[in-house]
Formats: sequence, structure tokens, C-alpha cells
Amino acid sequence: MSEGIEPVAGRHNAVTEVATEHASRYLQQLCKHFSHKIPASFDETAGRITFQIGECRLRAEGGTLHMAADAPSEAELAQLKDVIDRHLVRFAFREELAIRWQPA
Repeated sequence: MSEGIEPVAGRHNAVTEVATEHASRYLQQLCKHFSHKIPASFDETAGRITFQIGECRLRAEGGTLHMAADAPSEAELAQLKDVIDRHLVRFAFREELAIRWQPA
């Protein structure tokens, strides 16, 4: 489990740890991108993006981007993970990231 990013009780949760030397950069890019339309807060090491369907919490630690997602239903969680994955892959087009979500 992503250390320091705890699951939210009563919701469907998933976590992933993505190995990349650009963890902080991608965290900031994701949060800044979404902040134009939805609530998002971030600094160099931590971020939070609040979607209508759920929330994504991010933490950059060395060469790892830790992410946790939660939503009211499995369908919304799947949709949330897909949105995050597609945007992260787009921002990281110079490298091939392994994004493997696990239930939390």
C-alpha cells in the first residue's frame, strides 16, 4: 500500500506506486492541469484533486509517485483511475510508466 496515503472508510479505494524520476513534476502537472476546472491543491511533494466522482491524493517521494483514489462506487473508481492514468501517460510521454492500481 502507498505509505502515508490511507484508504477512505466507506468508499471504494485503490492505490498505486509509479516508479519515475519525475514524480514531483508529474504530481504538480496533474494537479495544476485539473485545478483549472475542479478543486485541486498541491505543493512539490503532495497533492489532492477532488473530482465529482471521487478524489485522488498524490505524494512524490524520491523516484516514486504514490497515488490513492477513492469513490462511492466501483464504476466511479474505475472511471477515476482511467482519467488519472490517461493524463499521467500524456504528461510522461517521454517514458513508459507502469501504473498498476491495487485495491486498498
